[in-house]
Amino acid sequence: MTDLKGALIGCGFFAVNQMHGWRDAEGARIVAICDRDPERLKAVGDAFGIQRRYTSAEDLFADGGFDFVDIATTVGSHRGLVEMAARHGVATICQKPIAPTMEDAKAMVSACAKSGVAFMVHENFRWQSPIRAVKAAIDSGAIGEVFWGRVSFRSGYDVFSGQPYLATGKRFIIEDLGIHALDVARYIFGDATAVTARTRRVNPAIAGEDVATMLLDHDGGITSLVDCSYATKLPIEPFPETLMEVDGSKGTLRLTQGYHLAVHSKGATKLTNVEPPALSWASPPWHNIQESVALIQQHWIEALRAGREPDTSGRDNLETFALVEASYLSAAEGRTVSLAEVLG
Repeated sequence: MTDLKGALIGCGFFAVNQMHGWRDAEGARIVAICDRDPERLKAVGDAFGIQRRYTSAEDLFADGGFDFVDIATTVGSHRGLVEMAARHGVATICQKPIAPTMEDAKAMVSACAKSGVAFMVHENFRWQSPIRAVKAAIDSGAIGEVFWGRVSFRSGYDVFSGQPYLATGKRFIIEDLGIHALDVARYIFGDATAVTARTRRVNPAIAGEDVATMLLDHDGGITSLVDCSYATKLPIEPFPETLMEVDGSKGTLRLTQGYHLAVHSKGATKLTNVEPPALSWASPPWHNIQESVALIQQHWIEALRAGREPDTSGRDNLETFALVEASYLSAAEGRTVSLAEVLG
C-alpha cells in the first residue's frame, strides 16, 4: 500500500518532535515543509532531508502533491490555514488549542465537514502510555463504578525558556497546559456538563495565569478535579508527568510520580511501572510526550486509511475547547458555567 504523503506547516519548537514521529511512522511520510522563517525552514529541511520547502502556505497548497497537512503553528493562524486546507480538499491535523475563540473553532470544523475532509486536533496527552494504562485499568472493572477522579499537573519547570511567547499572553496555563488535562478528564471520565474554576498568577514576570483549579461535573454523576500549576516547587521535579487519582465502588487507582500505577481492589494492591519507552530520538524527561506524538500520528494514519473519524477529531475537540472557554468564564465571573452555555 502506497504511503500517504504529508506536508508540515510550522517548523518551530515542537514541530521537530512531529517530524521525528512522521519519519518513523508506518504508512506516511512528509514530502514538503513550510515556515515563514527561512532559517527554521532550512534547519528542519536539512535535518530530515525534505527538499520541497516553502515560506508561503498559499504556494504550498497551490503546488499540492500531498494527502494531508500537519499544522504546527501558533493558535492565531489556525483558522486561516485549516480553511485553506479545506478549500484545497486536504485532510488536516491542527495543533492545540484548536482556535482563539469558539466561533473560530466551530467555523473550522464546519469548513472541513463541508469539504468532506478529515480534521483532527493534535491533542496528544490522552495517547500517553500511563494515561492509556489508567483507562485500561478502569475499563477492566478492577475498581468498579467510578465516582470521583483527579487529573493533576503541578510543576516548577521553566517552560518559558523554550517558548518565550507563553509569558506574554493574557491566557496561559489553562489554554496551553490545562487543555491537555481537561481532555484527559474527558477521555477517562466522560464528557462534562459544567465547570467551576479558579485561577491565579504567582509569577509576576508573566501576563497570564500560572495556576488553575477546575471542578468538573460529568455525565453519569462523576465529579473530577483538574489542577494545573507552573508555580509549584517540589523536591523532585515531576515535569512532564500527569498524575491521577480515581475512586471507584470496588477500589482505587493512583498514578503517582515516577510512572507508578497502583490499583487497589479486594484488599490487594497491584503495582505496575507504566513508564513509556524512550524512542530512539526521544530524551527524558520529554520521552512521555514524545511517545504520545508518535502514537497519535500513527492513529491518524490508520483512521485516514480506514475512512473513520479520529478519536480527537475537530468535532470531538469542540467539547475539550468548550471546557477551556467555560473555565476562563467561570474564573472571571466566579460562578459555575454549563458547557451548553459555551457550546451554544
